Amino acid sequence: MALANLNALHRPQKSSFSLPNLPVISSDKAGWDKLQLAFLRQPAFFMPEHASPHHVICINTGNPVTLERKVDGRSQTIDAVPLGDIGIYPANLRQTFHWRQDTEFIQLYLEPTFLTQVGAQLYPNNDITLVPQLIPGFDPLIYQIAIALKTALEVDSTSSQLYADAMANALAVHLLSRYSTSKPYLPQPSGGLSEKQLKQVVEYIHEYLDRNVSLAELANVVQLSSYHFTRLFKQSIGIAPHHYQIRCRVDRAKRLLLEKKLSLAEIAHAVGFASQGHLNYHFKRVVGTTPTAFLRHQ
Repeated sequence: MALANLNALHRPQKSSFSLPNLPVISSDKAGWDKLQLAFLRQPAFFMPEHASPHHVICINTGNPVTLERKVDGRSQTIDAVPLGDIGIYPANLRQTFHWRQDTEFIQLYLEPTFLTQVGAQLYPNNDITLVPQLIPGFDPLIYQIAIALKTALEVDSTSSQLYADAMANALAVHLLSRYSTSKPYLPQPSGGLSEKQLKQVVEYIHEYLDRNVSLAELANVVQLSSYHFTRLFKQSIGIAPHHYQIRCRVDRAKRLLLEKKLSLAEIAHAVGFASQGHLNYHFKRVVGTTPTAFLRHQ
């Protein structure tokens, strides 16, 4: 199930207010469906009682801020929420917030049904519920995921769906294993994909290289859950699916460059990059030089 438009997410359920400022960066037009991201800068503000239909993770990326909050009937005042602090707010809990200074933060919005699906795949016969995280603290994995997703939007938002899917799976597994009511054993798949499965997935990636395939779509090719597919693929190839997709796009771009029939902008479109600038960025990161320089030395 796709998340709502981010502008709507900033107007929480059963409330007539909206945040003073719209997001500086958001995933609203990036085609993400399992989670959304908003990077916000807001003045001091009182947020009346509301309930979000999504699991919300808030990461403070700015200066320390004084925060008063009431979540599920529990009131709390924090004199200085530190840089990197992680707050986890499960869906449908009544919440009120009041921050006293200008603030900067990233919000991750996770679809509850997706978290439930991941939990069912990993922990069958367990009723697992996400619990609020209200004690100030730093979670390096959640922080890295948030920053990585923000960077993906800044660099190449239109080609970030597969990457966002992978991050959504990693985030869901982490939340279930660390911030849920149950901590069951997390099975670790081994052995990688079979030769047949790997061939099917690689052929699928190459066939649809010019569009943004989702992680669930690739996993479905070999009838696996997204979580198990990602781990088995990486064991087989050595890199994650989204990194492999980018390498395949760059390899095809190299072949098209040597044919000298298309412009750089046309090549970027043909291999699935949103623009010539995005082609240049990923080409240089993979090959070590720009497409123009690569062609000049052939």
